[in-house]
Amino acid sequence: MSPTRTQARRAPTAEQNPADPPPHAPEAPFLRVTEIFRSLQGESTWMGLPCTFVRLTGCPLRCVWCDTEYAFHGGERRSLEDILEAVAAHGTPLVEITGGEPLSQRNAFLLAERLLDAGYTVLVETSGALDVSPLDPRAHKIMDLKCPGSGEVHRNLWSNLAHLTPRDEVKFVVADRADWEWAAAVIRERGLDARARSGELRALWVSPVWGAAELEPLAKWMLESGLPVRLQVQLHKLIWGATARGV
Repeated sequence: MSPTRTQARRAPTAEQNPADPPPHAPEAPFLRVTEIFRSLQGESTWMGLPCTFVRLTGCPLRCVWCDTEYAFHGGERRSLEDILEAVAAHGTPLVEITGGEPLSQRNAFLLAERLLDAGYTVLVETSGALDVSPLDPRAHKIMDLKCPGSGEVHRNLWSNLAHLTPRDEVKFVVADRADWEWAAAVIRERGLDARARSGELRALWVSPVWGAAELEPLAKWMLESGLPVRLQVQLHKLIWGATARGV
């Protein structure tokens, strides 16, 4: 029997045309990016080293002293391949994924993995308000626990502390004596001091809110506490000023 007119017009099957792309091919992974730039690392134990920063767009927190509000909205949609090429063009072995809050975009986890696979040392600056457990264990987490003066202390996800390793660092940004007392209490009550002394944490940092907290009293409080904490100032702001971008 000869084929019917309908059968004659039927599209070839995938088996008949193996070179054809499959229908509804999955979209290449992408991230919304505010900026990618090369500078000196301004914080953490990596301070002073050349570093490429990938600043992702968006943050669910609204800390009252935030210095990157410009990263809350906008940004440019860029594929992972495009981001990797941009990072490679800067030629630094150290890369930081930051924000905003970088982990608010799920593909940030994939970006960290791809960078690590490419041989980079990867730092991830995170608020600690979002689950860090999916991060590739080769990454270095820099977790910024929120003090009361931030207005976002209730957002701290305390279960994240169980996912910190000897590669990771914890930072407290303090605005005043009350913030310092809160930070010191958290360090003791959560056993962060013992973990820092034993090497289970890479470092504990106390960082004054730029232009709000005075260094000398903070240094005095730290010395009196006997805690294994380090004082941190933002090196990039000392060099280029508090409002400069892309540095």
